[in-house]
Amino acid sequence: MNKPNNTADKTRELGRVTKGLTTKTRRLDKDKNQTNMVNIDKGRQTTRLRDGTLDSGRFMAYLTVHSKSSGLSILISARSDALSNTTAIFSSLVELSSRVPPCTVACLKPWGVYLLTLHVFSRVLSLAPPLSFHVLLPCLVNAVSLGKSGALDLLFEIIGPYSKKSTTLLKVALDTLAALLKSKMNARRTVDRGYLPTLLAIYQDWHRNDIRHCHLIIRKSILGCIKNLTAIKLGRKAFVDANGMRILYNTSTECLPVRTLDPLVNASSVIMRKCFPKNRLPLPTIKSVYQHPLPHIPAGGPVAQLYSQPPEVDDVVDESDENETTEIDTENEEDETGHKSQNDDIETDINKLRPKQMQTRPFDELRVYEHFCVEFTEDFKDNDFKSCKAVIFPSSVDSDSHRPIVIPTTLTPVGSPKRRQRLENIQPHKSTESPLELDSISISKTPEGKLAPDLACSLSRLVLDGGSDDGQHEESGEQAVLEVPDTAAVLPLHDPDLYLEMMTYTRSVPAYTEVAYPDYFGHVALHLREPILERVYGVQRTKIFQDIERLIHPIDILDKVVYDLDNQSSPVVENGESLKFNSKFESGNLRKAIQVRKFEYDLILNSDINSNHYHQWFYFEVGNMRPGVRYRFNIINCEKSNSQFNYGMQVLMYSVQEAIHGSPHWVRTGSDICYYKNHFSRSSIAAGGQKGKSYFTMTFTVTFQHKDDVCYFAYHYPYTFSTLKMHLRKLSALRTAQIYYREDELCQTLGGNGCPLLTITAMPESSSNDHISQFRSRPVVFLSARVHPGETNASWVMKGTLEFLMSCSSEAQSLRESYIFKIIPMLNPDGVINGNHRCSLSGEDLNRQWQNPNAELHPTIYHAKSLLQYLRATRRTPLVFCDYHGHSRKKNVFMYGCSIKETVWQTNVNTSSCDLQEDLGYRTLPKLLSQIAPVFSLSSCSFVVERSKEATARVVVWREIGVQRSYTMESTLCGCDQGKYKGLQIGTRELEEMGAQFCLGLLRLRHFTSPIEHHKHNSHLLDVENDLIETRNIPNITSPTTYVLEEDEPAFLEEVDYSAESNDENDPDLEPDLQDNRALPDPNSDSEFSH
Repeated sequence: MNKPNNTADKTRELGRVTKGLTTKTRRLDKDKNQTNMVNIDKGRQTTRLRDGTLDSGRFMAYLTVHSKSSGLSILISARSDALSNTTAIFSSLVELSSRVPPCTVACLKPWGVYLLTLHVFSRVLSLAPPLSFHVLLPCLVNAVSLGKSGALDLLFEIIGPYSKKSTTLLKVALDTLAALLKSKMNARRTVDRGYLPTLLAIYQDWHRNDIRHCHLIIRKSILGCIKNLTAIKLGRKAFVDANGMRILYNTSTECLPVRTLDPLVNASSVIMRKCFPKNRLPLPTIKSVYQHPLPHIPAGGPVAQLYSQPPEVDDVVDESDENETTEIDTENEEDETGHKSQNDDIETDINKLRPKQMQTRPFDELRVYEHFCVEFTEDFKDNDFKSCKAVIFPSSVDSDSHRPIVIPTTLTPVGSPKRRQRLENIQPHKSTESPLELDSISISKTPEGKLAPDLACSLSRLVLDGGSDDGQHEESGEQAVLEVPDTAAVLPLHDPDLYLEMMTYTRSVPAYTEVAYPDYFGHVALHLREPILERVYGVQRTKIFQDIERLIHPIDILDKVVYDLDNQSSPVVENGESLKFNSKFESGNLRKAIQVRKFEYDLILNSDINSNHYHQWFYFEVGNMRPGVRYRFNIINCEKSNSQFNYGMQVLMYSVQEAIHGSPHWVRTGSDICYYKNHFSRSSIAAGGQKGKSYFTMTFTVTFQHKDDVCYFAYHYPYTFSTLKMHLRKLSALRTAQIYYREDELCQTLGGNGCPLLTITAMPESSSNDHISQFRSRPVVFLSARVHPGETNASWVMKGTLEFLMSCSSEAQSLRESYIFKIIPMLNPDGVINGNHRCSLSGEDLNRQWQNPNAELHPTIYHAKSLLQYLRATRRTPLVFCDYHGHSRKKNVFMYGCSIKETVWQTNVNTSSCDLQEDLGYRTLPKLLSQIAPVFSLSSCSFVVERSKEATARVVVWREIGVQRSYTMESTLCGCDQGKYKGLQIGTRELEEMGAQFCLGLLRLRHFTSPIEHHKHNSHLLDVENDLIETRNIPNITSPTTYVLEEDEPAFLEEVDYSAESNDENDPDLEPDLQDNRALPDPNSDSEFSH
């Protein structure tokens, strides 16, 4: 019954298609005929032009009827040495240039060269009206030829002091001059002829007389000419010699109160920053203060290059322009404006993209890793499976360790009744037990008769047994007690006693003996929400002007060194007015502190050990502050071109006074936070051979609340190696009879520290063959974190994962029964301990060594990869591999994976469908996480493989080990712009929550990968494929990496404003407006992909 109806429908549909094709064919024939007529008409007009029988009036009438582009093509084709009637053509050219858009006028440049050969250029100028100069001149001839022809001198005769007459002509002349000065040869001619001081004087005159600001455009045009002149070194020197810094600073300061004058202030800011004399960092060398001897130094490696240079060479001031090109005096100078370099980093070779499982090492060599996988051979015959009693590993921690802990200090005698009464009044918990004296802590003491002026002295510092602050320790002296907050109720995994024990066995290159109070007291996550900071309009411009004041008013600058790791033998003279700094503790990083003004300090971070760069992570102590005073801190040797500090991220502060009074929290703090390029020049050696690079300043302002306080500042929530060891010890004590938990030492690091390897799963139900077989058949999940020391958020996510895995919830038990977890919670212990940001003690980024790791220089990577190779060789290839990271330029949490399809789709490579056959299972886990975790963003995920990332863990494990679900999971350092945490800065609570939710995602993934239940979830796989198709046409913006800061994943592409909040200046030095926070490509980004 349905067949006739179907046939009729198909017949009608065929008729409609046929009719449509007929209509399209007719339309194409009509268009072809019109094109032929136009071509015939063009030929006639061209012939008449050559013969001189077409006057300019008729030619312009022709252009009125037809398109102007047709007229341009006729003019160009009519060019001939035998051409007559040049006057008519000149008139047509002038008239035409004033009517067509500038992008089309560029086609007339061949005519300009032809006119020069006829030596009739002056006739063109006489025929052209003044208003068309700025349109006509760039088309007739290039800027270099105009400069040679005296156009510069002619324009400077027109430009003059303030006048209400001929302002239109003056504006056109200024615009024309600015266009000509984009040529560096013309800029050099102008500077050599002394015109730059003239322009400054003219600008001052207009600024002084234009009281009502009626001629803002002219004033801005004058600044545009000055800006182009200062694009060359000679121009910058002439600007400074002509007192240009002071002139523009004074005029800009007078303009600040008037909001409508912001374009002038912004343009002046760009010029002054460009002309600010470049200086070297105030350091004896940019190499790290600390060095660590290596087993061997590979020839040609970064360490060999670093130490092959003489000490005085590594930081020579480089005043080159960024991306400076050679100045060529040529007649065919091409306009490169708008040219965008293409990113060719995406891998296009299908053979390289397709995973290849290679047995790079003989199995006999891999057999040594059997002892890390004993669960696969254990028979569990000796286990009592009926007992529900918890199995607790032996611990050296005293059971009374959670009693109130006191630290001896030098404030008042312990036996003083007054002191005892004071302590009884401040104790939050009543206890009949005597205070626990910590034998492992020795305390510095003040001389007798002198009271400590602040908490920095009254608390002294925690010093491990065998060391003290001054190298001396008095055997006698009165002591007082200071109670440490008892955080055991809210921090079950923290124990100050245990932390000190773990710290005792931690080995550092500087041989740290001090302990930071936040690491000892512990951190309790805030219940309060911390919103992303909204930046006040103009704050960055204000900070830049304050920096410029240093050059304008040098007499106001103190320039006093108050902390210096390079001169530890020479103690800093204290006058009681300066802040006191310290970073000589685990994970600390602050190299030098310079007091610039009374309440302003420049801070310099230390390079990674055996390196001369990587400055981002900081962690330091500040004391001797005044409450209620606004202190400004400037970290002046940052390297990245952008930061989330420009988008609402704040620094973290820990107050010891607050901790003592029951609030042991790291809190977001700071106002007037900005991140911008400064005048300190980066050595081309430190910049990987790139010249003209500058450092960046991260500035923030803090008002301290307490007198006699000690505060700590950090880039992100610190998580030390000793903290990890403490947490692992406490976690092992949580093991129950249902949990299989084993901790091994994967290897020893270069610094002599052990790298923990954890194995976590569920115990088999019994020792029966069926239960043991089910136990051994569980798929493996391999997790790692903290290969980059400065990405502390990765450790907090890992902490959440570990706590979930060791919990007693039904979900945790199901997860343990589903997988065997192999976890390396800290791949780079040495870097973490010594305060590095990115490298290990080898001076190399360990996440670039996975392709060919060296057993001596990269032991953790070498043995981690070998363990993965062993698992693959024994047919236990992990189902999931995930490396936890942190990202400094993006918000939310997201993943990067590997896909042949999605990589090829980002290129123009033509491939057959058979070459792109790929299981879409790699997208399942990210999609599940986006449904579970409010901080996870699926839209931020990327699955593109790049050539520069071929040696990273994610790509190597995917390509060589054959793990399809190989990921890097990136966690923001800032906050979220989606979900229930939208507009909030991220904290340790949210990071740990993400770690737990990752476990829930794995639990749900098990349902999709189980052979029994796989057929039930075909609809989900179709959803994943639909998502993939929908995102195919969305460009994945990537950018080339640099030698210096090769990162792990694609760059964050938010706009950044380094000088002001106006978008008026379309200039590479004046970055886009922060108010328009769109995602645009950043050509200077540096990452896999910029953390």
